Amino acid sequence: MFSFFKKKEKISASTVAVTNYESIKVDMHSHVLPGIDDGAPTPADSIVLIKKMMELGITKIIATPHIMADYYKNNAETINGALAVLKEALANENISVEVAAAAEHYFDETFEDLVNNGQLMTMGQKYVLFELPFIGLPPNLLPLIKRMRDLGYKPILAHPERYTYLKLDDFKNIKNYGCKLQVNTISLTGYYGKNVKKTAEELAENGLVDFISSDMHHLRHADALEKALLFPSVQQLLESKLLQNNILL
Repeated sequence: MFSFFKKKEKISASTVAVTNYESIKVDMHSHVLPGIDDGAPTPADSIVLIKKMMELGITKIIATPHIMADYYKNNAETINGALAVLKEALANENISVEVAAAAEHYFDETFEDLVNNGQLMTMGQKYVLFELPFIGLPPNLLPLIKRMRDLGYKPILAHPERYTYLKLDDFKNIKNYGCKLQVNTISLTGYYGKNVKKTAEELAENGLVDFISSDMHHLRHADALEKALLFPSVQQLLESKLLQNNILL
């Protein structure tokens, strides 16, 4: 048991066996829009993933395709176009689920311009999901978080547990600047390796996790998301009442 949960929440035997993700309702990081990044290639593939998410208790899906200058040159037009295609495919299959779209912005050389020009794709009340490079910390991370906050955006850092150069004090500092943290649920299962799992657990233990989400790309992620419900760390987070996914309803 995490010491954090021992202190903050008493998990009884009757509440440990959470069987789905109904308590958070919203999956706010996924790549289910068809054909515009490394996620679902076709509407049919999108529907398979969405059905699986619905089976696991998700009632709202916020698709967040990559916006990356060198690889996925998406913008509001391409993302909304793919969303329209997906909604039509869902309607044709008589599948009723709320699907919206924002983006997972990559912190590259174009990101600051998107911030300053008001071109970020947002969810809810101006929440912005962004990811960092895996090779090293951008020197302007904290100033740009502050800039986003000054402009009325509410930044969310995607899968912080996967950036090996960040330590606990870094996460706390990022939070102190007004940036929330979104952990990939399957990180807590060891899907991305033991070190990522350890960091995800440390974030949970210290009460630093604001959102969990699937980061769904393909069926392997879907299967891992279902199996994650067997892990005590995931159960504890779902029972902790600390997750903020529902603010995006």
